[in-house]
This record gives sequence, structure tokens and C-alpha cells, in this order.
Amino acid sequence: MTMTPLRMGTLGVARITTNALIHPARLVADVQVAAIAARDATRARAFAARHAIPQVHRNYDELLADPTIDAIYNPLPNSLHAEWTIRALRAGKHVLCEKPFANNAAEAEAMAQAASESGRLLMEAFHYRYHPLAARLKTIVDSGEIGAVQHLEAHFCTPSVRPGNIRMRYDLGGGATMDLGCYTIHLIRYLAGAEPSVTRAEARLLAPQVDRWMEAELAFADGRTARMTCSLLSTHLLRLSARVIGSEGELHVWNPILPQLWHRITVQTRHGKRSERVPGESTYTHQLRAFVAALRDGASIPTGAADAIANMRVIDAIYDQAGLKRRGT
Repeated sequence: MTMTPLRMGTLGVARITTNALIHPARLVADVQVAAIAARDATRARAFAARHAIPQVHRNYDELLADPTIDAIYNPLPNSLHAEWTIRALRAGKHVLCEKPFANNAAEAEAMAQAASESGRLLMEAFHYRYHPLAARLKTIVDSGEIGAVQHLEAHFCTPSVRPGNIRMRYDLGGGATMDLGCYTIHLIRYLAGAEPSVTRAEARLLAPQVDRWMEAELAFADGRTARMTCSLLSTHLLRLSARVIGSEGELHVWNPILPQLWHRITVQTRHGKRSERVPGESTYTHQLRAFVAALRDGASIPTGAADAIANMRVIDAIYDQAGLKRRGT
């Protein structure tokens, strides 16, 4: 690629777009948010004016056909991730797709195939993974400081969901496991360095097939266990944490998902207790830098299509164990 600015287009006017793309693009060299398309033209024009986006397209297809656009950011509802990511890839665009990657693993596999056939980059937007905190947690776990890992836990529970929110609609790929549980699963897989099976899952529903709360028990082939809990209508003000129990101690982290707001690592062993924090920019800025580095320099990314498929397989298995339909089926 030449060193002309990476021109990105965004699909829709999702709330996450401002934090995940607009603000980071102002801090990452050689990135320009150059175009937007939305079903509501009035909203698209207002969003473009507010954020100085020079081009407003009448629809998604028109944006994908724009030869001046290099890459697409896809923050559409979960049920539309596969369709519009595949269309973007086939149109020759690189894609940064919001989490969760797809409705289910089968869709994720189709997306990966489209990326392979088009020779374009496809990256899932698990932004937390690009903050230095994530690497620090993995270093501590792998160092042996807490001994051999025996059990992992991750929790993401929040009460902040408005009635009618699209995250609670089955037809749009909603549910607590899709929206928040995907993070807990991803973090457990990353820290464990292995893929789990799902041994038990229990859901509480807001509507038919739509989980407002989910708890799942996981197991690894070497005997380690794990638990994830997520909720979109939690009685907790906010429960956002992870714990790793080892034979010689424990690791706790508060807020591994948005560490730029505040976080703390605590390690407890027989030698005592210590705490630390890890400096870094916004997770979204780190993520956009990684996306650009992958395109400019061929840098590897930890949240590529293969990782996304593996995460979706666990999500599918959790819904199966809870007696619920996989999203999109």
C-alpha cells in the first residue's frame, strides 16, 4: 500500500462509532474517516456534519462501490455483520467488524472464507485485547507467579439497557451472551491459551430466546475449569472483572475491558499482595493502530477471523447448553 491516508467508510450511525472510530482516527496517523452511509439519510448527514465526514452515500451498496474507500467499519446490528462484511470484502474493502463477529460460527466461517478469497484483512473489534493491560495479564498468568492455573472467571454485568434496545432483540442477534458474554469468553480463552468446552449454562430471559443473564461453566482438556457470567439487566451497578486461581496464588483484575477509564491488577501469593496498573491510550486507539499496522506493515493481529470463529463456537455451545436457539437460526 502507498502511504496515502487509509480512507475508511462506516456503515450506519451506531453510537459506538464515535468512540471506536471517529475519535481514534484523529489520533492515528494516516487514517481518514472519509464516508458514511445509513438507512436514515437525515441522520447520516447530521452525523457527517458533526464529525466532519466529507462524503455521505445514499445506501450501504453505494458506499461499498466507492473506489476511493480502502476499508469499512461495520458496527451494524449483530444479525447484519456477516452479510455486510462479506459484501464489503467482495467489493475489495478491508473490514473492521464489531463484536460479536456474527450471529453464529457458521456465519463466521463464511466471513473468513470471503476474506481469504478476496485477500483482504478482516479483524474483529475486540478492542480491549490491544491495550497493554491484556498483554500484562497474560504475562503474569504465564510467568508462574500464581502457580499452575486451575480456574478462571470473567464477569461483565451492567444494568444499563433501555427498553426496546436492539441488544435485546433475537432477530437482530441480541442477548446478554452476544453483547457482553462475548468479552468474558474471549478473555478466558486468551488467558487460558486454549479452547474450552461448555459443560453447563443457565439463562434468565427477558423475552423468548433472549437472555438477559447467562452463567456458563467451561472446561479445558487439561482439567482446568472456568466460569463466565454476563447480564444486561444486572442488580449490580457494574460487575466487570476477572480472576485467575493458581496453585500458588490468585490474579484479580478490575475492568479489563475499558482500562483507560480505570483499572487495577491485584496479585495475591504466599509472598504477599501487590497491585499495579498499566498505562496506555484508549483501547479503541490501540485497536485502530493495530488495524493500520496490519495493512501497512503486515503486522499480525490477535483478533482475526480464526479467533473470531473459535469465540463464536463457544457462544453457540453456551446457547445450546442453556436450551436456547443459536442466534440467526
